[in-house]
Order: sequence, then C-alpha cells, then structure tokens
Amino acid sequence: MTAVTTYSRKRRFARTLRRLTRKIPSLIGLVIAVLFYGWSLVEGILQLIAKYFFYPPYVTPKLAWALLPYDPFEPSFQSTLSPPSFIHLMGTDELGRDIFSRVLYAAPTDAAISIVVVLFGVLIGGLLGLPAGYFGKGVEEVNMRFTDLFLAFPALILALVIEATLGRAVIFAIVALIVVWWPSYARLFRGEMLRIKNQKFIDAALLSGLSDTAIISRHALRASLNTILSYATIDLGNVILVYSILSFLGLGAPPPYPEWGSMVSSGLGYLQEAWWYSFLPGAVITGVVIGFALLGDGIRDILAGEQ
Repeated sequence: MTAVTTYSRKRRFARTLRRLTRKIPSLIGLVIAVLFYGWSLVEGILQLIAKYFFYPPYVTPKLAWALLPYDPFEPSFQSTLSPPSFIHLMGTDELGRDIFSRVLYAAPTDAAISIVVVLFGVLIGGLLGLPAGYFGKGVEEVNMRFTDLFLAFPALILALVIEATLGRAVIFAIVALIVVWWPSYARLFRGEMLRIKNQKFIDAALLSGLSDTAIISRHALRASLNTILSYATIDLGNVILVYSILSFLGLGAPPPYPEWGSMVSSGLGYLQEAWWYSFLPGAVITGVVIGFALLGDGIRDILAGEQ
C-alpha cells in the first residue's frame, strides 16, 4: 500500500466522519456507538485481566469492577429494591445489587457478541454469496439452496433450538446467532454481485487476465462493501437485541452473571413495586439498538451520495 493510497483513505475517512457529525440523528448514533464500544473495551480488558492473566494475591477479581460504582455481585439486603437515586442511579434489584453497575458490567459481553456475530456473518455470507452471484448456474443453485435451508426457519426459533440443544453458555449463544445470521448476508452479497458483475471494471479485470478468484476478492468484494457496511452497522444493534431476547428467555449466561435481557426478565416479577428493575435495563437495550440504526442510516446516506 503506497503512502498516497494511505493518505487518500485517511482523507476519505475524515470526510465521512465530518458528514456524519453534521446530521443530528447520525451524530447521536455515532456518540452512542463510541460510548458503548469505548466503555466495553476498557471494562472488557479489566475483566479479562482479572479472570485469565493474573491470580491472587497479585490481582483479585475485584479488578473487574474497579471502575464501577458498586460490586455487581455483592448483595446488600439493607437496600433491596431501592428506587433510582443519586446513590443508586438505576435503583437496586431484589438482592440489593446496584442495577447500574450490573448494566455496565454486562456491556462488554454484548459488545463482543455483536462484533463476532456480524464479522462471521459477513465472512460466511461473502464466501457463499459472491461466488453464487458471479458464477451463477450450478454454484448459485447449490449455495443458495443451502442458504434457503436456514432461511426456511424463523431466526429466533432456530437460535433458541440451537442454544437449548448445545447448552446455556455465552459461546453457545454466539454459535446459535452466527448460524441464523449469515444467510441474510449470503443473499445480500449475491444481490450485490449480480448488480456489479456486468459493469465495466469487471470486464476490464477479465481482459487483463485476472483469475475469477482475484476478481471476486479484489474488485467485487470492494465494490459491495459500501452496502455491506451500512447493513452491518445496523445489524450490530440487532444482534444485541436478539441476544437480549435469548437471555430474557433464560438462554444467556447463567446467573449470577448479569445480562441485560435476564435483568429485564427478573424484574418482571417486581414490576408493580419496582418498575425500574425491568424498565431501565430495557431502556439501555432500546437506546443502543436505536443508536446503531441511526448510525447505519447515516453511513448509508453518505455512501449512497458518493456512488
């Protein structure tokens, strides 16, 4: 990669960022995404260090919640179901645990799951969808019928069946979500390939003697990334929403590990006396999902204007 190319890409990124900040909806989405992933990165690193890299007496698990207002696992029976206040911003649950601390502690898991599922969805979908659209005929028939096999089942039901079969764990939830997520990307990549394969730059690549693999990986993939990028940005929020539904139904991480969806579920039994228990974690989920939707729409508008 030449210095000129690197400089050009940096200028394009800076220009895109400026255009995102000019519109209020996309700016709100950008702020939500930066805050969510920024916090998740810092807190996630602390959790990994406390769990895997050091052991007492050097580092204790308390490092994992060093930045939180309270220990997210420690009960406090003197303050059970306390309403939101300056002491507990989101109130407490039935065991007196600070809900705000538990929401912050659970964020890295949701952030990591959203990135992993979308990345694997794009990877698997591209490997099947691009060749299907480029070669057509037998390749398209095999790849798309295989994709239709997964699309035939409702996504949430299929995810529930897969995780219920594998067991209750975060890694199994990731596997279930990847299985139900890649087919939509396979369809999207195929559609993009059908749109661009007859364009002049593809004909020029063929005349230059490039192999089919090189054309797909160098030219077709790059030309389809604009559409994929905006779609994937919105999907980051959708993955968090579906994972929250899984944890709401009891298929997320096992207790006492906090999960946004499971917190909403646990609070339903106390809805009349402690509305904040379910409502505030649910509001966080809603805010993050809407933020990614606003950001994805902004990116789509900008990239569509550049085409």
